[in-house]
Amino acid sequence: MDFSSAVVAGVPLILVVIGLVAYLKKLGMEGNNLTLSALAIGLILGAAYQFSVKAPTDFAGWFALVVYGLGLGLVASGIYDTAKGLLKP
Repeated sequence: MDFSSAVVAGVPLILVVIGLVAYLKKLGMEGNNLTLSALAIGLILGAAYQFSVKAPTDFAGWFALVVYGLGLGLVASGIYDTAKGLLKP
């Protein structure tokens, strides 16, 4: 799965997902809720991106849309968790 092409108006979607999760953390969300929110945000934004590129017309297209969104969310939550672990004193 290549997320390097997932750029909307010059902004990579993965950075948007990470930024939104960080914002939710500032609002008081913690723990597994942050991980689930990264997955949900990635799914929504990834699916919307795939839909904007080409609307799916069959099961394979819809399946690819969902897998792409899940992948985006999983990668974003993994990057977020890794960065969080590296920045701990």
